Amino acid sequence: MSAFTSITPAVAVAPQHGPKDMEAAAKAGFKSVICNRPDGEGGHDQPQSAEMRAAAEQAGLQFVYLPVDGSNIQAADVSQMGELLDTLPAPVLAYCRSGGRSTKLFMLASTGAN
Repeated sequence: MSAFTSITPAVAVAPQHGPKDMEAAAKAGFKSVICNRPDGEGGHDQPQSAEMRAAAEQAGLQFVYLPVDGSNIQAADVSQMGELLDTLPAPVLAYCRSGGRSTKLFMLASTGAN
């Protein structure tokens, strides 16, 4: 599994994962995965959210696709991220291209700012 960074005991962030990483995420103890990377952002080599969802669900993980433009994070994105973090089974693994966008979303959702 690609590396991840724990932000809290209930939330970790990571760079782009692939379908094969979902089983490893489940074995690492994660219960849910949030994809913050829009489909196609990384070209043809980027796994699509539907492929990631199928792999996550097969591994027993809940999967949510919350695509966010990292250069233009909206209040609705922050609000939805906060709701997901409050309601999804923890621990949650959120990923994007590098992990930075997911980290920023977590921080904004935690402070209630955008």
